[in-house]
Amino acid sequence: MNKRALGLNIKAERNRKDLSQAELAELVNLSTNSITAIETGRQIPNAINLYMIAKVLKVDINDLFKGID
Repeated sequence: MNKRALGLNIKAERNRKDLSQAELAELVNLSTNSITAIETGRQIPNAINLYMIAKVLKVDINDLFKGID
């Protein structure tokens, strides 16, 4: 899986919702460092965190995987 593409999709959705990394982190109960690591592709969120990110961003979880091989 292309971790970088997943992270970029999450970042794009976060920016569309006009949320900072800190705000998203607080809403999904993660650290800002974790959000940064996810968005840069250094970390893959586990299923629960991915679900929470999608829920907070109000997108279908499949939308976060657009363009990923």
